[in-house]
Amino acid sequence: MTIDAFIAGFTEEPGYLDYGRFGPLATPAAEEAFALTQVLERARHGSVDVFAEQDARVRAAASALTGFPTDQIVFQPNTSQGIMHAMFGLTGSVLLSPGEFPSLPIAAVRAQEALHSVQPVWLETDHGKVTPGQIREQLETNVAAVAVSLVDSRTGYLCDIEGIRQVIGDRLLIVDAIQGFGVVDAPWTAADVVLTGGQKWCRAGWGTGIMALSDRALERLTPVFSGFTGTEEDEPWGHVPPPAPDARAYRVSNPDPIAEARFAAALEDIAAAGVPAINAAIAGWVSRVIELADEFALAVVSSRDEQERAGIVVLEPPAGQVTYLTASLHNHGVTATTRNGQVRLSVHAATNEETLDMLRGAFVSYGTAASY
Repeated sequence: MTIDAFIAGFTEEPGYLDYGRFGPLATPAAEEAFALTQVLERARHGSVDVFAEQDARVRAAASALTGFPTDQIVFQPNTSQGIMHAMFGLTGSVLLSPGEFPSLPIAAVRAQEALHSVQPVWLETDHGKVTPGQIREQLETNVAAVAVSLVDSRTGYLCDIEGIRQVIGDRLLIVDAIQGFGVVDAPWTAADVVLTGGQKWCRAGWGTGIMALSDRALERLTPVFSGFTGTEEDEPWGHVPPPAPDARAYRVSNPDPIAEARFAAALEDIAAAGVPAINAAIAGWVSRVIELADEFALAVVSSRDEQERAGIVVLEPPAGQVTYLTASLHNHGVTATTRNGQVRLSVHAATNEETLDMLRGAFVSYGTAASY
C-alpha cells in the first residue's frame, strides 16, 4: 500500500490536530465495525463464526508490527488495564517517573497498596524527559523493572528504548507505547512488556489494545487477575486450572470481537503502508508546524530533534496568554489540547495544507489579541 492510499483512509475534517487525545476512526476500522455489527444484528446461521476468528487476527496484525510471537500477545480493552496486569504482576521495585501519564504511577502505587510486593522508586527527570543517563544514575540494585512511556504525553519526548535496555541489563522494561504505536518505528523487542491502545495514532477507536510480553516477562510476572479465559482450557468447569503459560494468562474474560476487528483492520493498514513511511510523513508536518510557530514567535517547548520527537508539538505562550491562543484555535476550527499552560498540537500523516492554513489563521488572531 502506498502512503497516499493509507492517507485516503482519513476522513476527519480539516483542522484536527489532536491525535494525542484520540484519533478519528480510520475508514478500514469503521467499515470493519459496520460489517460485523450487521452480522451481530442478524445472527444468521453459520455467520457468527467470524467473531471467533478476530482474536487470532488481531494478534497476528500486532505481531507483524512488534516482532513478538502471536502467543506472546494478548488483546486488552485499553492500555491502562494492561499496565495494571504488569504492575500487579511484578515482584520488587519498579523505577519510573512520577510525571508519567497517570496510568503508570497510579498502577504502581495501587499494586504496592494491595499486594505489598512491588515498590515504586521515583525517577528524577530533566523536565519530564526520561533518558538512559538518568536511569543509569538512579538505578538501584533492588530495582526489578523500569517503566516508561515511549512518547511523553506532555512533552512529546520520544525516549530511547534501546539505550534504556543497554543501561538496565536483564531487568524488565515496561513500555506504555500508546503515544507512538503505529507511527514510531521503535525497537519493540528491546522491551519486555509493550502496552498500547488503538484509539490514538492507530485510529481504531476505544476498547482496543494489546499487551505483548517477552519470554523474560512471562517467566517473571505473575498473572494476578487472570480470568476463566486465561487458562489452557476453554471452559474449566468444576475445577480451577492454573493460568496459561503464555500471554493468554492476562485475559480476564472473552474479548470484544468487533473491537478486535477494528484494531486488526487498522494495524493491517499500518503494516501495509509501513511505519517508516508513516513516520516520515508525520516528521514533515511536525517540522512545518514548528516553523509556523517560530514565525509567530510562539515558544516551542517540545524537542526539535527528529530523534527525540514523534507527532507532538508543544507550545507555551507567555503567562496570561494561553486563553488567547486557545480561543483563537477554537475560533478557527483547530482541535488541540490545552493543559497546564501549554497547548499540544499532534499531527498525523494526513495533516494537510488546509489544516496548516487554519492554524496560521489562529496564530494571526492570537498575535493580534496578545498585542493589545
